[in-house]
Amino acid sequence: MAKFFYIHREIEKIIVKAVNQFPAVVLTGPRQSGKSTMLKQLFSDQYKYISFDDPLNRERALSDPKFFLGSLGEKVILDEIQYVPQLLSYVKIIIDENRQKKGPFIFTGSQQFNMIRNLGDTLAGRVAIFELLPFSIYEKSNAIKNKSFSSPEEYFVHSCLRGSFPEIVVDKKMDSRIWYGSYVQTYLERDIRMFFNIGYLRDFQGCLQLLASRTAQILNLSSLSAELGVAVNTVKKWISILEATRIIYLLRPYYRNIGKRITKSPKIYFLDCGLVSYLLSINNREFLLNGPVAGALFENFCIQETIKVIMNYNKRAGLYYLRSHNGFEVDLIIEKDGKLYPVEFKLTKTPAVEMGSAIKRFRQSFTGLPVMSGKIVSFCEESIPLSPDVSIASFDDYLAWLQR
Repeated sequence: MAKFFYIHREIEKIIVKAVNQFPAVVLTGPRQSGKSTMLKQLFSDQYKYISFDDPLNRERALSDPKFFLGSLGEKVILDEIQYVPQLLSYVKIIIDENRQKKGPFIFTGSQQFNMIRNLGDTLAGRVAIFELLPFSIYEKSNAIKNKSFSSPEEYFVHSCLRGSFPEIVVDKKMDSRIWYGSYVQTYLERDIRMFFNIGYLRDFQGCLQLLASRTAQILNLSSLSAELGVAVNTVKKWISILEATRIIYLLRPYYRNIGKRITKSPKIYFLDCGLVSYLLSINNREFLLNGPVAGALFENFCIQETIKVIMNYNKRAGLYYLRSHNGFEVDLIIEKDGKLYPVEFKLTKTPAVEMGSAIKRFRQSFTGLPVMSGKIVSFCEESIPLSPDVSIASFDDYLAWLQR
């Protein structure tokens, strides 16, 4: 087993600040993204830690919730709270009775369950909810001390062939394909079967693999239904589950003030490129960079890292895409400070001015919108302007801009 050393997470400062301002903090995110490890590192000297992965703790909590909570002390981390949703009504009573007390409860959950959303509604103004995704590229750079990412291409290759989950990044001896195989099986058995009552796990897994082959594409429920041989409503339910459990991310279209001129179905992305590569059996650099899904995987990689910045730095920004009925598509539209920033992702080291044609058409077609100059993000290592409508942005410069 690899020797443990802690990799600091970008979201830490925001979590610590929230704990000092709110009675309760909820940290969600996909299984194995590092939630428990981070919270133990930050708060182990102040908080008692209870994991409901342990059946004994679940039994104690459910047999007498009021006594159980009273026995824990003043500050507690309750890990995997989705196993004991009955506790939350008792937690609400405690918080209501001690409204001025900051940070007595920290919860984690591996999914965006309804009960976590309901907790936010019930304790509006008294709970802060955050999400932790697997390592960002900068967190990975800190983890891989004997390897520096010399170029954006190396960021991309490592994220796809190795993945971004902390355990497989830190433990270099671990076979990532074995790890992902176990991850998928655990996800299906523990999360899907237990919480969502999916009877045919093989069909559900088939849906997951089919979605991997369609990453960065517009969601077509009818096509998925036909290929899988299941009802459209079933596919819709499965998509909702995959989104709720943070396996996929649905990028919604921007159609505010545009009307019927654009496509209104979301695009599918995975929150970890390594999982996509595993599901599609992409095992080597050559096939990754030159295979049929190379461009889609690069787009997925850029979207996943964009989402991590938004979450880790608690940025108020809307993420959308746009595809018009007259033939142009913008990969990403970032709504930030009341302005729209179009972004294109291109798998190349030498982006050309014509690659910004969709951005130019977007700016020309919707002059009534506050559309700013756009960016082409690629493998280039230097940011330069191409035209009044668009500039080339290195991946590092793009992420730094998002953080501002």
